[in-house]
Amino acid sequence: MRNYLLFTCFLFSFTLTAQVGGISAYEFLNLPNSATVAGMGGHHIALMDDDLSLAARNPSLLNPLMHQRFALSHAFHPAGISNSSLAYGHYREAAKMTFQAGLQFASYGNDLVRRDNTGQDLGTFSASDYALTVGAARQFENRLSLGANLKLVSSQLAGYTSIGLAADLAVHYVDTSGRFGITLLARNAGRQLSTYDDLSGQEPMPFELQIGINKELKYLPFRFSLIYRYLDRWNVLFDDPDAEDETIFLALGEEQSTRGAGAVFLDNLARHFVFNGELLVGKQRNLRLRFGYNHGLRRELRLRDFRSGAGYTFGFAFRTKRFSVAYGRTNYHLGGAVNQLGIDVGLGKR
Repeated sequence: MRNYLLFTCFLFSFTLTAQVGGISAYEFLNLPNSATVAGMGGHHIALMDDDLSLAARNPSLLNPLMHQRFALSHAFHPAGISNSSLAYGHYREAAKMTFQAGLQFASYGNDLVRRDNTGQDLGTFSASDYALTVGAARQFENRLSLGANLKLVSSQLAGYTSIGLAADLAVHYVDTSGRFGITLLARNAGRQLSTYDDLSGQEPMPFELQIGINKELKYLPFRFSLIYRYLDRWNVLFDDPDAEDETIFLALGEEQSTRGAGAVFLDNLARHFVFNGELLVGKQRNLRLRFGYNHGLRRELRLRDFRSGAGYTFGFAFRTKRFSVAYGRTNYHLGGAVNQLGIDVGLGKR
C-alpha cells in the first residue's frame, strides 16, 4: 500500500512538473534525462559543447566533439522508482554529420498494489516507460546547426501497453565569438501508434515549442541560459478556484496578497521561463558549479503555508577530455529532492 501511494504521488507531482501536464501521454519524456539538465532547472537547450546528454533534448547540439562519447545517467527517486538514460555519439566525416543513439527508461516498480473501487486488494502490477532515440545534426559554416531526433516510445501499465512515435526538430546558432548561442526547439511532435486499450481514444503527445539563449561573459568565467517554454501556448496556469485567496511569488521573491489581472499576467509569464547559470572554475574549466530556477515548477509544487525549495536546482561537474562526472539535485517538495548522477566517457583517441 505504501508503494502504491508513493507511486500515485510521484506521478501526480511530475504531471505538475510539466505545468500543463495531465493532458498528454508519455509525460516521462519531460523528466530530466541527465545530471546536467537536472542541475540546470530541468531545461538546458542552448549550450553547444562536448556534453552528449544535452543532445537528447536538443539534437542540433550534436557536434564533432561528441565523437565516440558514451553518456550514462541515473536519478534516485523515492520508493524504488528509477529514471535512467544512456547515449552514444559518433561523427561521420564523409557526411559531415554527428549521430547519436540513446535510451531513456523509467521504472515505477513491479510490486504496485492493484485495487478495485472498494479498495479490495487485487494483487500487484508493474509500470514502466521507454524511449529509444536516434538523432543526427549537421553544422554549416561552424555557426548554424540543424538537428533532428526520432523517438520510439513505449509505455506499459498493469498489462496495458501504448506505443508512440515522436520527433525533436531544432536549429542552433552561435555567434562569431562563440560566447552567445540561441536555439529554437520543437520537442515531442508525433502521435500514438497504439492506445492502452481499444476503448480509450488517442492521446496527444507532450509537444512543446521552446526558445533559449546561452551567454558566456567576456571577463568572467560564468555563463547563463534563459529558456522560454511553451511558445505554442500562452496560458499555463492551473485553474484553481481558490486562487483569489492565495499569494503570488514573484521572480525577485516579493509577495503580493491579491491576484488582480496584472498579478495573474506576471505569474503566467514567469511560469514560461527557466533560468540557469554555470561557473567555470580552473584554467581548463574542469570544475563547473551549476544552479537553476524554474518558476513554473515552484508555483505548481508550492505549499500554501510553508516555504520550500521547490523549483530551485543545483549541481556540479568535473570534466576532462577523457571523462566527466556530474551531479544534479532537483527540489520538488519539503519531503525531499531527487538526486541524479551522470558519467560521460570518451571512448576514442583524444
